[in-house]
Amino acid sequence: MKITVQDVIRELIQPVGPLENTVDTLKFGDPAAKVNGIVTTFMPSQRVLEEAAAWGANLVIAHEAPFYHHRDAFAETLESDPVVRAKRGFIQESGLAIFRFHDYWHRYRPDGIMEGLIEALGWSAYAMEHLPTASIAEIPPMTALEAAEQAKKRLGIRYVRFTGNPDAICRRVGLMAGYRGGGTHAIPLIEQYQLDLVLCGEGPEWETPEYIRDAARQGRGKALITLGHAESEAAGMKLLADRLQARYPGLPVRYIAEEPIFRIL
Repeated sequence: MKITVQDVIRELIQPVGPLENTVDTLKFGDPAAKVNGIVTTFMPSQRVLEEAAAWGANLVIAHEAPFYHHRDAFAETLESDPVVRAKRGFIQESGLAIFRFHDYWHRYRPDGIMEGLIEALGWSAYAMEHLPTASIAEIPPMTALEAAEQAKKRLGIRYVRFTGNPDAICRRVGLMAGYRGGGTHAIPLIEQYQLDLVLCGEGPEWETPEYIRDAARQGRGKALITLGHAESEAAGMKLLADRLQARYPGLPVRYIAEEPIFRIL
């Protein structure tokens, strides 16, 4: 049975229904093309796209945009940029279809990205409440340092950034993937849910981290683990690959990870 690019897209958006204003569109490729293989990824980087093409996939489902900004209009300002031109040329020559799956995946209930992160951490059984932009979990008591080490090991990442009291005993955790670690979002949840620990992707460094620093100075036993944007959302795209493989058992499906964007020198 022929499965087209549009068939897969239709399946992905069905649980949410069509959104009027979304960045989730087919960036490249023919929607009527037969799908030979699917790759999911957090970021459609040059290396990931090259690996997808070499593997024989012709549909890439990416959480983020290929051209360095949330909105497609930014790419239009870079038409003459040599990096953008070379990447665009490779995509077109390789025949890859690229569908961005950001807004819809975040609107699944629970949020697909958050579900992947919680599952990868081994905390699915401890999830108490799923909010639109955060999840609350009640984990077995452990120190903030132990939670950081557990996150590194289970997510397969080399380092995290830490703020607060490493000896604080953590039970109630707020998880906020991606760019949801900013103060206007995270700080009210700390008080509302009596969080001991916030585990986020990223956010302005002078907002939530400074709040946590002051809280720790006041003896309040709070802590913040900052994973990195990609590191907090990659597990959600791996979960998507697992689900697509189950949905389309006759199609090759795989998740391709990218190396951490930053190195500690």
